[in-house]
Parts: sequence; structure tokens; C-alpha cells
Amino acid sequence: MRFSVVIPVYNVERYLGQCLDSVVGQNFDDWEAICIDDGSTDRSADLAAHYAANDKRITLLRQPNAGLSAARNAGLKAAKGEYVLFVDSDDYLETNTLELLNSQIDGQDMLCFGGWRGDKKESPAAEQFATGWDYYNHHALERREFPFVCVVLRCYRRSFLVDNDLWFKEGLLHEDNHFTPRACLAAGRTSVLAAPLYHYRLREDSITATRTLRSRQAMLRIANDLSALFANRDDVDTSVIRRALTHHYQAAFAGATRAEDSQLLPLVDWQLYHAVSRTRLRSRFNYAIMRLSPALFRTVNDLIERLKQTSAAAKK
Repeated sequence: MRFSVVIPVYNVERYLGQCLDSVVGQNFDDWEAICIDDGSTDRSADLAAHYAANDKRITLLRQPNAGLSAARNAGLKAAKGEYVLFVDSDDYLETNTLELLNSQIDGQDMLCFGGWRGDKKESPAAEQFATGWDYYNHHALERREFPFVCVVLRCYRRSFLVDNDLWFKEGLLHEDNHFTPRACLAAGRTSVLAAPLYHYRLREDSITATRTLRSRQAMLRIANDLSALFANRDDVDTSVIRRALTHHYQAAFAGATRAEDSQLLPLVDWQLYHAVSRTRLRSRFNYAIMRLSPALFRTVNDLIERLKQTSAAAKK
């Protein structure tokens, strides 16, 4: 089998039909879809079961609610395809997605592509990279419609993921931030396709649209985990990942309240944060202020942003 499409499902009865229709309607037939119902309390599981009953290529797995990472892991463990795509159940694919990916597969560990975020299109330039880490260093810090870390904008060779123990960390929000740098580090040949294939639905109630204390805590745990992996290694260029990780530490506190600060500060591994912030003056400056006071960090950075905006307006 060529493709496994892994679709975690949780309380998406309004959107799941369009998602599954986009898979069933592919103009390439060698695929399976694995829906993992993550303890839905609406009719999502019934809808997925209806599709599975009418198309033998669709399988429905059920589990008690354990989160997106656990659902993706369950789907990956069940997958039989040579290549795997992760599709969120409130999103959908272009009809020619699998056909185009199949035409471009030549043993790569990852095939990357663009998509639509609401009505805004991101279509990257076609590129080839010898390693996933070259790809990461080239693109990870770019400003773009889709955050670079988005797992759904890549097709993965299944054996590459399994052989490198590339599973999603369970019980953690923002799991893509934790997964993607590790996947890029392990990946060999990586291709970028100049095609927008994925449709991301903008929802005001989504995790990525809201910043809660739990999401801030997750960002710090991810920053600590990845800093432990990258801070002291010298076998690869870590300059880009260090900048990304200092941003993770800062973003966890940006917009937080003083009450939240008191719950976030004990989670920071200051030794690791210091290690990844050493390579740039601005990062060292932010680290020093953060150690004094997250509230002071927010005040100083708000002032810097206002000065930037004033300077930009003056140049117009």
C-alpha cells in the first residue's frame, strides 16, 4: 500500500464529512484512511463508522480520550502504507494530493507541501535537500501563513518514523513543536513540492487560536526537552534551533499575567535556557531580563516593539 492517511477524530461532527469526502474523492486509489476516535462525545464516531462501513479502505479505531498525540500514535502504529500523512479531522485535502505526492516519491524521508489557511494560500518553491536538517535550517525561522512546525504539511516515509522512534509526545499541547525538529534532525533526503494541497480550517476555539496557562506550560516543557537535545551537541549546526528555542521560552511568558508567571517560572530549566541563548546578543539580553522578572521582560519588549513601529511609520 502506498499511503496511510491518519485522521484523529474528536468532536468534529460538523467538519468530519468534508474531511473524509476529500480522502474518498482522491483521484489516486492506493491508500487507507485510519480514523482514531479519541473519546468523542458528539456523533463524530458514528459518522466515521458510517464511512468505514461503506468504504473498506477506511478503518475506525476507538480509544478513551487521550489527546491528539495519542491518537496520532495509535494511527501510526496501525498504518500499513509506505508513506503516512496526518490530517486533522476539521481540515481537508485537495483532490489530487495523493496523485501528486505519488508522482514525486523517490525514496525521500519527507515530502513537504503548502496549503490554504482559511482563504490565504501558501505555495512554497520546489526544492530538494540532502537532509531534513538542511531543510530545517533553511526554512524554520521564516515568517509564513503556516508555522513551519505544522506536521500536516508533510508526507513521511513510515519506516523512517518508526525506525527513528519518532512518536508524538503524549499528554502535551503544541505537539508539532516537539515533533518536527526531531523529525528534521533524523531525516535524510527531503523534497518540497510547489503545491498547496492542504486546507486548514480557521476555528476560534482551536488550541492554536487561544493561549491558556496549560498551553504556556506545554511550551516550556517542549523548550526544555528540545534544549536538552540540542544545547550541547556539535555534530550539526544548531544556530537556527537555538533561536527557535529562545523564542519558545519567551513566548510562554509573552502576554501572561503575574499570577501565571508564578506557575510558569518553576518549569523553566534555566541552565538549558542559558545554554541555547548564548549565541546571540538579543537572546542573551532577553534571558537576563527574564531571570530578573518576566513582567520586566514584557515591558521592555513592548517598548522595543513600539519603537520599531514608530521607526517604520517614520520611514513611510
